[in-house]
Parts: sequence; structure tokens; C-alpha cells
Amino acid sequence: MASDKAKKEIEKLRTEIQRHDALYYAEDRPEISDREYDRLMQRLKELESERPELTTPDSPTQRVAGQVQEKFKGAKHRAPMLSLDNTYNVDELWEFHNRVIKNIGAENEIEYVVENKIDGLGVALTYKDGRLIRGATRGDGVQGEDVTANLKTIKSIPLTIPSEREGIRELEVRGEVYMRRDGFEKLNAQRIADGLTPFANLRNSAAGSLRLLDPAITASRPLGIFIYNIGYMDREPFAAHVEVLEKLKSFGFPANSWTLRKSLDQVIELIEQWKTNKEPLPYDVDGFVIKVNSTKYQEKLGSTAKHPRWAVAYKFETEQAQTKILDIVCQVGRTGTITPVANLEPVLVSGSTVSRATLHNEDEVRRKDVRVGDTVIIEKAGEVIPKVVKVVEISGQARGEPFAMPKDCPECKTPLHRVEGEVAWRCVNAACPAQLKERLWHFAARKAMDVDHLGPAIVDQLVDKGMVKTFSDLYKLKLENLAELERMAEKSAQNLVDALEKSKTAGFDRLLFALGIRLVGQRAAAVLAQSYGSMDNLLKADAEELGEIMEIGPGIAQSLVDFFGEEINREEIQRLRELGIVMQAEVRENSGKLEGKQFVLTGTLESMSRESAKEKIQAQGGRITTSV
Repeated sequence: MASDKAKKEIEKLRTEIQRHDALYYAEDRPEISDREYDRLMQRLKELESERPELTTPDSPTQRVAGQVQEKFKGAKHRAPMLSLDNTYNVDELWEFHNRVIKNIGAENEIEYVVENKIDGLGVALTYKDGRLIRGATRGDGVQGEDVTANLKTIKSIPLTIPSEREGIRELEVRGEVYMRRDGFEKLNAQRIADGLTPFANLRNSAAGSLRLLDPAITASRPLGIFIYNIGYMDREPFAAHVEVLEKLKSFGFPANSWTLRKSLDQVIELIEQWKTNKEPLPYDVDGFVIKVNSTKYQEKLGSTAKHPRWAVAYKFETEQAQTKILDIVCQVGRTGTITPVANLEPVLVSGSTVSRATLHNEDEVRRKDVRVGDTVIIEKAGEVIPKVVKVVEISGQARGEPFAMPKDCPECKTPLHRVEGEVAWRCVNAACPAQLKERLWHFAARKAMDVDHLGPAIVDQLVDKGMVKTFSDLYKLKLENLAELERMAEKSAQNLVDALEKSKTAGFDRLLFALGIRLVGQRAAAVLAQSYGSMDNLLKADAEELGEIMEIGPGIAQSLVDFFGEEINREEIQRLRELGIVMQAEVRENSGKLEGKQFVLTGTLESMSRESAKEKIQAQGGRITTSV
């Protein structure tokens, strides 16, 4: 009897908490205070602690119960998650409308649903018998990544839904995960206080938070979601898209903001109203999504390989502002590319204060003739760093000296190189401090040296503490060194030491790719390893000889010569050799059955991973490409 009473109370609490979650997150009309909500949750936790056998995966207490993952599994969508075709002006909207009329053959006006275009990360949520069983990222539209544990931490996502009342046993819904602007600002303020690099923008921070391997960290991030459509359900479709949105809302989903318009003229009227009376929103919106309301017409219109023919995005105009250039500095990217950046008088653009803008490269600076002290127009259109559009000419104003690129790397003072025919100047020192962290992440990546347990958080600490300054320093790390790192238990430290030791035999081709030589990707590294057999042989090759190899060519050849021509890089290779890194290619028998043939691998393979299939094809002389 007591058992039945506890079970009933648990079920009642779960239902009540889920109702309050929907009221708070989906409808923005809470009925109880935060303190009262916390009391309900605490009581549920107490009961589940007393009766652990009654705890279920869809309980509100289990939102942060996922285990830290090594990597995400693939997740194939029931129906493709297509992207939207974009329009930027009224003429392009009329072209879309005329195509709709032509393909439908309708004489009457078409109804359109207009929704805010949320600037976030697309996801698909799958429910079976009313319970959330999987959440996946969009990925390539056919297959994404299984991030169920992370999505469960977002409180606006219901863990159970009353879909059975509509006769639906299986339902996949589509939505956009976003980060609120106020939450983003608080998160960045905390990161700065902790001595960490602040996030660049709302979209990137939302996407990065959702793809963290630890759900507990994702749970601490201010993420929300809007659900905008149904991807799949096991019943006949609803008659109109507005009905879909209403049903989603009735299931407890936070449905996207929408309005129904009876004609395209009304849609354009809405756009014009927005231009003169833009509504401030707590999250980023970069346009409107315009959808044919009738689902019968949607089915008739169908889709291309990339876009639905019944929907289109209208992108808002780029915002510009005028400010002054205080200085021009050069920063170093992961691959050594030197990028000139303008430091600006702070100015408000697209809702955020901008104090820096990219100038891209030396040629671009000269073409626009940008100088310190100039007044310029800047714009921000989906870029992390805004760009300078043009200089504002002011009559009679004296100008500064023309910009000149530095001769040496601003970080390590290594002479810079510029390949003939290219615009970028580069630092080719593999140990350049400005490049070090990202180079180490690349070096340890699965397709490079495949060092398990060496993630960004560990790399950051190793570099910040001065423990690692080169690739070879990784292989000198001892257990006692790693014990100095935060959140590094003895077991974790031993795992990393073992993984580093194992990576020594990753192979010559993987090492070439891991070194991060410009233009040398996986395929080029494999070709070079097969052609030369060892690092010693490769070091002796000149640009002419390298350029004659099939699939290498003059660009890669010159990049290799520049890299190996730096004494500091040759010294690092020697240190790696002395530490036991394999620098000879494994001799593999090649039947040549697939010689001269090219393959594109897409989707999910039934009997093996794509990487395994790739290796088997290459072992038989075949070539892998990314597109037809």
C-alpha cells in the first residue's frame, strides 16, 4: 500500500513539474515562484532516492544524469533535414512566389506562414510512445550526431508529450537550439573573470555548448529551443502548417513565433513594418522563414536535393556603422596565416559593441587603402569579426602612412613566407606560441596521431602552465607532471600517458598530417607516405620532384619545401624521432584492383565505418574524394 502511495506521488510530481516547465519555458507565463518549483523538485528527488527502482530516464530529475562521452555516435534522420534557400530582397521573394504558383497550378492566393528565423543550431527530437528517446544535430542533413544527453538538459524540451491523444506513437520534431543574449553576456563575464577566452557570438556558443562531451557542462549553459516543424510521424499529416504549430504547442513544445498571411503582399508588408519598427528580441534572429501553409501544397511542391520548394528564408539587410581606426595589428592563426585586424573606436552594430574588424589580408588592405586614423564603414553579417567595407573620404583631412605587413612573425619572430600567386603571408614555425594550442589539438586528433584523452581543456592547461611548447614535449610528460593539472585523477593521467605511448606507432602518413603542414591533408599525407616510404627520403625531395607526384602538385610541393626548410621544424622532427615516433610507412600489399578509380562515401555503411572503408579502398589503389 505504501509502495502504491509513493508511486502515485512520484507520478503526480512529475506531471506537475512538467506542466510548470511548459508554462515557464514554452508559454512564458509561470504560475508558481522559483522557490515553490524548487520544493516540488526536491520532494521528487527525495522520493526517487528512497525508491530508486521507480526512477525513470524521463524523470525531470534525470536531465543532467548523462555520462561523460568519449565521442558522439551517428544518428540517421527518418527524413532529410534540408536547409532553406535564401532571398535578400522583394524581387527574389516574388520569384519564389511565382514558382510556387506555377508548380501548384493554383489561381487563388497562397497563404503563407511567416516565422522568425532563429540563428541557432538545428536539431531533431524523436519521441516514441510519448517519451523522448533521441536527440540529434542536423549534421549533413541525412545523418547527425546523437546528443540526447545534452538536449535533455535543456528544460524547455519536454521529456514526455501527450502525443497518444492524436494517435501518434512515433514523432520526430525539428527545432533550433539558441542562447539568450542576457545569458550569453553573463556566461562571457564569468569566462573573463575565470581568465578564459569569451565566446564570439550567440550561435557559436550555442552550437559549442550542445556538442560538449559532458552533459553537466551543457546543463550550466543558458540554452533554449524553438520547435518549428514535424519531420516524421506515423499518422496522416495535418492539413496546414499553422495546425502543426498549434499541435506542437499543445504537446508542450515552445513553438516558434509565427503569423499567418493571406498573400505575398501581406508578407512584404510585414517585412516593411519590421524595417521601420524592429522588435527587440532576447535572442538572435537573422531573418524570416516564409512557408506555404497548406501541407497538401507542400507535398505537391516537394524539394530539391538541398532545399524544400515550399519554404524560403528572407535574410535581413546587413547592418553597417561608421567608426575610426585606432590601430592595425597582425594576428596569427592555427596554420600560421597572418591576418591584419583593425582596432576600432567602439561602436554598436547588430545589437553588440564592436571594437575590432578583420582586414583579411595585405592585398585587401591595399585595395581599400585602409590606414590608421581613417574613418571607415564596418558591417557585421553573420561573421565572428566584422569587416571593414570602405574608407570614408573626408576632404582636407591628413591621413596616416600606408599599411605595411611585418617581415617577421609578430609572435615568434620567424621570417614570414608568401607563396607566389597567393594572398596570405604565413609563419611556418610549428612551435610558434600563437599557433600552439590549435596545432596540438590537431596533432592529437583522431585522424592524426589519435591521442585519446588529450582534449582542449587538457591542452589549454599544458600550454598555459608552460609544460608543453612543442609536439615532442607531449611525449616527455610523466605522471607526476600531469598530477599538477586540474581535475586530473591518477587514472586519467595514466590513460593519457598510455595513449601518448600508443600514438607513437600511429604511422608515417598520420604523422605527416598531424604536423599541420599547410595544404597537406589526409590524402596528400597518404600519397607522400606511399611515395617516399620514410621521413628521411621525404626530407631530401625538392619542389620540382614533389610537384610531379600525382595528386601533389606545385602548391603542396612548395608548402612542404617551406616547412622542411625551416631549421626549427627539422629539429622538432629529429626530437620526435629520438622519442620513438614511427617515421616509416607500413609496407602494405596493394593489388591495384581499384587503381585509377575515384570513390565518394556518403551516408551510413552497414558493415564498417567510413574510415575503415576509406582505408580498404586506398589499400587497393583507389582514391577517395569528397564530391562527385
